[in-house]
Amino acid sequence: MGIAGAALGAVATTVATTVAVDRLTASRSVRREAVAALDAAGPYGTLRGTPGTVTAEDGTELYYEIDDLGADAAAKADRPADDGAGGPVTEPLAVPAPPAVPAPRTPGAPGRLARLLRRAAREGGADAAPRPPTVVFCHGFCLAQDVWHFQRAALRGAVRAVYWDQRGHGRSAAGPPGRPVGIPLLARDLKAVLDATVPEGPVVLVGHSMGGMTVMALAEQYPDYVASRVAGIALLGTSAGRMAEVGWGLPPSAARAVRTVLPGVVRALGTRQGLVDRGRRAAGELYGGVVRRYAFGRPDAVDPGVARFAERLLESVPMEIVAGFYPAFGEHDTTGALPVLAGLAADLPVAVLSGGKDLVTPPEHSERIARALPGAEHTVLPEAGHLLLLEAPAEVNERLGALLARSIPSHEPAV
Repeated sequence: MGIAGAALGAVATTVATTVAVDRLTASRSVRREAVAALDAAGPYGTLRGTPGTVTAEDGTELYYEIDDLGADAAAKADRPADDGAGGPVTEPLAVPAPPAVPAPRTPGAPGRLARLLRRAAREGGADAAPRPPTVVFCHGFCLAQDVWHFQRAALRGAVRAVYWDQRGHGRSAAGPPGRPVGIPLLARDLKAVLDATVPEGPVVLVGHSMGGMTVMALAEQYPDYVASRVAGIALLGTSAGRMAEVGWGLPPSAARAVRTVLPGVVRALGTRQGLVDRGRRAAGELYGGVVRRYAFGRPDAVDPGVARFAERLLESVPMEIVAGFYPAFGEHDTTGALPVLAGLAADLPVAVLSGGKDLVTPPEHSERIARALPGAEHTVLPEAGHLLLLEAPAEVNERLGALLARSIPSHEPAV
């Protein structure tokens, strides 16, 4: 879901276990039936690609999937994923599609982007046409590659795309126990995925929240790679630092209190997965309300299927992973990456997107990134929250389509 939302959710569910169980008991059976119905049908998280794994520097197995070019490749990829990769999620996440959201389509079709991609795929070769980039998607904290459902549906068959699970998330392994997890390590994980899945050719990097931090840390550690291989970057709902100042929409005094006690609470809950699970079940709708508040800008307007999908993604990440990652965000600082990107800004398309109601990585964090990158295009979606890629997929897809069009050198006249 995002940086602190998972921890706040854990706190909320633990509190609810002790103070609200009696009030919620009568409605739990109704909620269980509703949740079961949502989980039993629908397409979210069911899109699959060609699976693979790569070994990180510390031996951790990282899981990825590739969607290749062409309709035949996209159709073939829809077979069930291999569950032998060893991750906490062993089956697709599935909830109904929201009727309020239009069916995803290829961004830019039938415009310049689609024509350029078709031409590059048909003619091939650097001398005949521009080589289309591979788009690599990096998800956020307490999520998984499946969170890109709408973007994946829109791009299938039009571009080559890679989706991967960060360590401890989705189908990727957790890594050595007790080892601190920092954003620089995640950047090296991303580099391993890139080397395995895109050994040559241009790359467009798309990162949300922690995934955006991972992309910026990659630029800081591997500036030559970015200069020579990266054709575009999209940063969604993310931050280059100062996460310890985030107030999560609370009054200043409450935010200070939460910042004081939360690290200890998260550490304690990291060894009490059973307590967290019982708290989630007991809290019922209260827990779901916490998820919706920190995931979406307009919680009451979000389709229940979308909300439940976000909830399932959050639940799929063990509390020990949440506890292991949490300190990294207070330490996070990739401001050193911004001069690297700024030096490339004249040639490197950068799209920065933020939700105007994001309580996890507030829009001013994206504004700071955009100000440091003179060539960046910053788009604020005023009514969206942290999970803007699920809450406003049409707008996000439109901006990604524009970025991809800018990332391909064109032999055609601009239209």
